[in-house]
Amino acid sequence: MARVFPPYTNTLARAGLFGVFAGPVVAFLVLTGINWSPYVTEVGVPRDQPVPFSHQHHVAGLGLDCRYCHTTVEDSSFANIPPVHTCMTCHSQIWKDAPVLEPIRESYRTGVPVQWTRVYDLPDFVYFNHSIHVNKGIGCVTCHGPIDQMPMTRRANPLWMSWCLNCHRHPEQFVRPREAVFDMNWHPKDQSALGKRLVAAYHIRHLTDCYTCHR
Repeated sequence: MARVFPPYTNTLARAGLFGVFAGPVVAFLVLTGINWSPYVTEVGVPRDQPVPFSHQHHVAGLGLDCRYCHTTVEDSSFANIPPVHTCMTCHSQIWKDAPVLEPIRESYRTGVPVQWTRVYDLPDFVYFNHSIHVNKGIGCVTCHGPIDQMPMTRRANPLWMSWCLNCHRHPEQFVRPREAVFDMNWHPKDQSALGKRLVAAYHIRHLTDCYTCHR
């Protein structure tokens, strides 16, 4: 009896069945890879700013403390962007005629704020309080990475919920002495033992309920 279908039909059928099952898996892996990539998270991608402010120069080079500019970080939910008069404290004397700082001088003259580009911008349905974390012994570098080594500010972490929950579930892995919160170069000798002591001393709770952050 003559063949109804050519011999390669079986191969096409097997390939089709493989595609039906493998296609969704491949698509899932590709989409997951894109979702985790800097293209979406912007982790490691420097943000363009009106003035190319360098934390590396000001913090690592000049030794400025975070709180000199971010004055509200210890007692407010928001770590404020420094007003231009903070910049002009130094730059009215240093680099006072540098063209790159003209947006700062213009803002100082006119009172119109500089339109900085936010690096971290949580959704409106997420509540985050800087002061709570600082006063519980969570260092700047835990969330912001080695900010003192960044010529241009970039995201160090995507701040996804799973990333936040990892710290909330295991605070002993991240907590440090309060006096070391703003120390960019602090490294513990034994984080496991120290963390357990500090969790008890600072009365840190394992807050993982939804309403902790979603209010």
